Amino acid sequence: MPVALETALSFDGVHKQFPNGTTALTDVTLSMAPGEFIAVVGPSGCGKSTLLRLASGLDTPTAGTVRTADGSVGYVFQDATLLPWRSVLANVELPAELAKIPRTERRARAIQALRLVGLDGFEKQLPSRLSGGMRMRVSLARALMMSPSLFLFDEPFGALDEMTRLRMQEELQRIFAERGFAGLFITHSVSEAVFLATRVVVMSPRPGRITAVFDVPFPHPRPAELRYAPEFARIAGEVSAALRGDAP
Repeated sequence: MPVALETALSFDGVHKQFPNGTTALTDVTLSMAPGEFIAVVGPSGCGKSTLLRLASGLDTPTAGTVRTADGSVGYVFQDATLLPWRSVLANVELPAELAKIPRTERRARAIQALRLVGLDGFEKQLPSRLSGGMRMRVSLARALMMSPSLFLFDEPFGALDEMTRLRMQEELQRIFAERGFAGLFITHSVSEAVFLATRVVVMSPRPGRITAVFDVPFPHPRPAELRYAPEFARIAGEVSAALRGDAP
């Protein structure tokens, strides 16, 4: 259900129970403003990915309401989900192709998106010739094609090696600073959450509920060395304590 422009996404008293009787979420209330980036951390099975499915409209809550602002929604999965027989450029063009956007316009959009993620020059390559990090960049470029006002990220860097993951974090927050979309980012990494987000939300074990919310005051784009700053370590420590249940 669309909402007013001052809210990009909201969950109000959301409860989700599956047909097998499993309760994934209980009494989740959260509001995200346009241009805000929220990272959600919590133990496995606490309903983090269910939040994204509800936000995207792929699923509906058992109780409560989920509302999104008018505009396109971009979804980036943990796997790049590229079509192996299509070139990088053709993969990125796919959403615009399905939306019947004229070929000349969608080609221009795709080239711009690839340039934004640092992959200009790789347009003709097949996904099998790319590294894991490059495939994820293609996935991100594809999601950028429709200029979404809301981005949903389901642990997109979880399968990458550590160095590639750090680089992708830096690329994503640079793009966020440039484009100003609203983002809901699911991760198991506290450091990743604090580096990317304007707010970090901590969830309890299943059934998932919000137990703590932390503001992250650093402006975007954020330098890589921020990860070693005392204030960064303090916030990350507080988030970790909340995950353990030690925080008040």
